[in-house]
Amino acid sequence: MTAVSGHGPWPGGERDVLEAQQTALGELAELPAGVDAVPFLTQLPQRGPGADALGRTAVRLAEMPVELGPHGWKLTERPGGDARRAEAFWREDLGALAIAAHGHTGPLTVELLGPWTLAAQLWSARGDRVLADTGARADLALALAESLRVLVSDVVAQVPGAEVTVQLAEPLLGQVHAGVLPTFSGFSRLRAVPGPEIVEGLEPVLTAVREVGARSVVHLGSTWVGVPPVVLAGADALGLDLADVGPGGWNERAWELVARAMERGTGLWAGLPPVQVSQCAGPALGELADLVAVPWRRIGLPAAKLAEVTLLAAPRRSLASTDTHRAELSNLGRVAETLAEKAEA
Repeated sequence: MTAVSGHGPWPGGERDVLEAQQTALGELAELPAGVDAVPFLTQLPQRGPGADALGRTAVRLAEMPVELGPHGWKLTERPGGDARRAEAFWREDLGALAIAAHGHTGPLTVELLGPWTLAAQLWSARGDRVLADTGARADLALALAESLRVLVSDVVAQVPGAEVTVQLAEPLLGQVHAGVLPTFSGFSRLRAVPGPEIVEGLEPVLTAVREVGARSVVHLGSTWVGVPPVVLAGADALGLDLADVGPGGWNERAWELVARAMERGTGLWAGLPPVQVSQCAGPALGELADLVAVPWRRIGLPAAKLAEVTLLAAPRRSLASTDTHRAELSNLGRVAETLAEKAEA
């Protein structure tokens, strides 16, 4: 059945953690009949340092302490105050999840950064990106793998009936592969990482998720070149933003990669751009559905497989209001309903 989920970022401050989680779960509970909900752990980045995606992921690394320095999060000998604050945010978030999702059974998802985007954004104690050090980035992948084992256990401890899916955000994987990221000095670029090495970096992380009984989604954003490594590394699903490759920007090669991935049993989590108004007209929702359905048909994928797609809003550059986020989930439910109808046609 076509499903709806989210990445997790949600507007609000430190006093809004429980309310945000309850609101997101409540909106997903109102989806149309015939559309599955995949509830997600909400994140409130507006709480400040440590609530951002990089900080949230970095503080969970096993035996790799971090602190927030002048240029961002970096590895260190002992965690700083911002790291301890980020750990406190995690305790608040999981506590709110336990209350809001009490009695929940079924799918539940949580998102962190993937190993390559993490290595590209996290600084080493020596001053350059962890990505620049082959040994350090391998250690980082292993630490992230162990942290995900613990995270899945923590989520299940709070929501015993949860069937966990770990979403790994890899928006920088394309830049890592292309070798365009600047060094610390800014005068040169880091070496491009070839596909086989990208697979090697993803494998321990995805294996750890699988070994603890969870499923994995690797979100590439619009980085289509990363599809083959993610599939070869064993991800259960790909997360791709379709706004630039739908009917208005047909990319046959990109969709051929999706088709090959699905032939191997890899699912699709499709990121769609938001509709700007809450009570949008049918044609607007139809256009969103066509971002998936039209190229799907062109590439020859079976219509029945549309029922296996999960929809979510593509990440925003800045957070909108709570009402806007609620409206997005509602609209995605209606788009999913349209796709479900196309799958049955």
